[in-house]
Amino acid sequence: MPERAIGPFNVSAISLGCMNLSHAYGVPPAPAEGERLLNRALDLGVTMLDTAALYGGGNNERLIASAIGHRRGEFTLASKCVLGMRDGKRVLDGSPQAIAASIDGSLKRLGTDHIDLMYLHRPDKDVPIEESVGALVRAKQAGKIGAIGLSEMSAETIRRAHAVHPVTAVQTEYSLTVRNPEIAVLDTCAELGIGFVAFSPVARGLLAMGVRDDAYASGDIRIHMPRFTGANLAHNLGPVRVHEALAREAGISPAQLALAWLLARAPHIVPIPGTTRIDHLEENLAAATIALPADVLVRAEAIFAPGAIHGARYSRPMQAQVSTEVFLDEELD
Repeated sequence: MPERAIGPFNVSAISLGCMNLSHAYGVPPAPAEGERLLNRALDLGVTMLDTAALYGGGNNERLIASAIGHRRGEFTLASKCVLGMRDGKRVLDGSPQAIAASIDGSLKRLGTDHIDLMYLHRPDKDVPIEESVGALVRAKQAGKIGAIGLSEMSAETIRRAHAVHPVTAVQTEYSLTVRNPEIAVLDTCAELGIGFVAFSPVARGLLAMGVRDDAYASGDIRIHMPRFTGANLAHNLGPVRVHEALAREAGISPAQLALAWLLARAPHIVPIPGTTRIDHLEENLAAATIALPADVLVRAEAIFAPGAIHGARYSRPMQAQVSTEVFLDEELD
């Protein structure tokens, strides 16, 4: 497995987002299935795992502890604070007190005394970013975390955070269909020496033949994302099928085309696709060694030129919790 640098960490060029195993896309798989997938990922050379206090109300962190805690030395462990669950409801709290408590909770659930990379999951607009980062600095000084990350934040916020303490990684949604990081965040990360971790790199299944209609299971977050439902989705499946045809022509899967395109964008980008299936895991990781011809890269981008995808990527309440830049003509409803 090729590696890329994220700050002091050398990690697999394609790493693993663990959210799907406990959260967000309907009924999660049984813990035994999650355990098999996590162990298979490590066996195949994945060396960074991404989780969060939010996922499954902490169950995702517990799964990692029970499934691969005995292999802790084999991977860089990343988790997130600020977003969490209280009394069954999602809560955003970036206060230093809440961050300290969240980190302690994650350490307990993960069965470890040290988390390599801790992200602020979202910006709390009621708390200055400097105060939230300060809480992470104190956790680092106490030996509880090793490095600081940010998720779904603007270039301006990244600079403010970096002025308090060097930021190791920024995590934001990035794929052929979601190009917002290209506005400012990717260049800011390259300038400041910050690694970029791309979540939802196959567009929540859209670029992996995982979405054909909007008959989602109860609890699937795509129900609340405008581009994944109704007339928007019906339109979006048009360019998606062109993407699939290009992948067939190139002799690879649509997911591999999406991931290989991301890896070709810049050397500081590490995609973290998630999956509940081992065959999909193996397919995704194989993309790390695919070098796409320049004409295929150009054609893939052209499929998803501005305006090709209809509908906002987030609902209004979800959009309100991020500060990632938006395009002037981007749909926000």
